[in-house]
Amino acid sequence: MRIGFIGAGKVGFTLGKYILVKKETDKTRSAMKDVAISGYFSLHQESAVKAAEFTNTCCYDSLEDLIKSSDVIMITVPDGMIKQVWKNLLAFDLRGKLICHCSGAMTSDIFSGVAEAGAFAYSIHPMYAISSKTDSYQEMEKALFSIEGDKKYLARIKEFIISLGNECVIISSLDKVKYHGAAVMASNLVTGLFAMSGKLLMECGFSEVQTEKALKPLFYGNAKAVFENGAVESLTGPIERNDIETVVKHLAALTGDAKDAYTAVSKGTLEVAKKKHPDIDYTEICGILNGVKA
Repeated sequence: MRIGFIGAGKVGFTLGKYILVKKETDKTRSAMKDVAISGYFSLHQESAVKAAEFTNTCCYDSLEDLIKSSDVIMITVPDGMIKQVWKNLLAFDLRGKLICHCSGAMTSDIFSGVAEAGAFAYSIHPMYAISSKTDSYQEMEKALFSIEGDKKYLARIKEFIISLGNECVIISSLDKVKYHGAAVMASNLVTGLFAMSGKLLMECGFSEVQTEKALKPLFYGNAKAVFENGAVESLTGPIERNDIETVVKHLAALTGDAKDAYTAVSKGTLEVAKKKHPDIDYTEICGILNGVKA
């Protein structure tokens, strides 16, 4: 199985290098024996050259050459470009090829006409924030992958991902957007909450440096507790304690987006609290969060 990449950004760099490193370090797994990276094609050829150098593979001058050299075509371009790349691919012989993209939000349905072209469509998404072209591959073993697409090769793709050392979940195309929303909430939106918290502290007179020093141990400590003990066991704070007076004061002090965010996230936190303390009656605090005055 030869894998070719269209797009030489962070995702293309990372996945190509990760697969090659895994193949080199564990040659005993049968799913890896016949795997190779054919190389890269990009509209920005300089990027493809660098990706090929980074992975010791080929840089292709044309889409056609990459297609001919590859059994699996990984489209690792920004989401907004996937449809156009697919249109370009349809000009060539794709019979028997596996066409894949790595978008978290899009499904394999974006490859319209794939069956008529004799190919098979998949979305393969690593649940990991790939932040560096040259370093992120070293952390990829931590990522869980989701896959979705044509039933014919789903099991084989899952087997391959597991052979890399990663967990893998097959999901329905109907659930893809909800799945991506979950990933965003645990990743990007946490960043927004962190920034919003910092803004509130600076409104209280904290300097930027003091804000960072105050929030870092809170942020890291809580994240570590969640990972080690789970959300239920690690939960603390006024919602967990059913501290109605404090929650009321918070809501009175906050305005605008900060109040909306506090309310929405508190409702989710309340569900965790109920699991931790099934003996506590959270009816009143639930009403407050839903706009019923205490």
